Amino acid sequence: MPGKLWRGTGGCYNGDGLRQRAALPHVRMRTFGWLMSLALWGTVTQTINFDSAKPGSVPAGWTVTSNAGAAPLWEILKDPSAPSPPYVLAEISRYAAGDAAGDRCPLAILNKTNVKDGDLSVQVKPVAGKEDRAGGLVFRYRDAENYYLVRANALENSIVLYKVEDGKRTPLSSRDAPAKSFGVRHPVPLNQWSVLKVQFRGPLFSVYFNHRRLFEVLDSTFSQPGKVGLWTKADGITYFDDFRIAGK
Repeated sequence: MPGKLWRGTGGCYNGDGLRQRAALPHVRMRTFGWLMSLALWGTVTQTINFDSAKPGSVPAGWTVTSNAGAAPLWEILKDPSAPSPPYVLAEISRYAAGDAAGDRCPLAILNKTNVKDGDLSVQVKPVAGKEDRAGGLVFRYRDAENYYLVRANALENSIVLYKVEDGKRTPLSSRDAPAKSFGVRHPVPLNQWSVLKVQFRGPLFSVYFNHRRLFEVLDSTFSQPGKVGLWTKADGITYFDDFRIAGK
């Protein structure tokens, strides 16, 4: 059953006129999942739970930035509900005067990790936001205007994979889906922890939520290794924990 029509507001959000499809109990996907997992055999796996970082600070080894507007505010907070307590990494900044709705995308990028193919996951908890309540994973990151992104949105109950190219954010059509469809409609609970994951091998990307594979995308815009990181949007306040990367 198709989802609603989305009309973007420009800048960071650019889903104009595209249709979003519903998540089905049995998504038709015949992939090379097992073979691709074997292809990463022997790679180094890193899990970052932020528990050794200083509260109120940006964790060492991370760079925070934004594509527009005021500088974002990322910091370590204490959250008793954290999957690995006590600390989480949170984006807690609000709109500043002059920030345009939909244009501002705060990013936290892991500095020293460059990955071409891998598995990337995080525990995410959308907390608040009027314009947006979303959290996402960034991969093959070149700079604040060029990267891939998969995000889960608790305000719209949707999960979508995008490419951000020259600052333009474009939703990517799902593999074997009707034309001009992208992502899935899927419950994304507010103030609860969920696991968001993307598996990327060459041009093939597989998206998971709470350990269930939802859809696949084919795209070759960014084929070279890049950094990985975290993403939020607009006025959304989002917490992250157990950031995990396995790749090469």
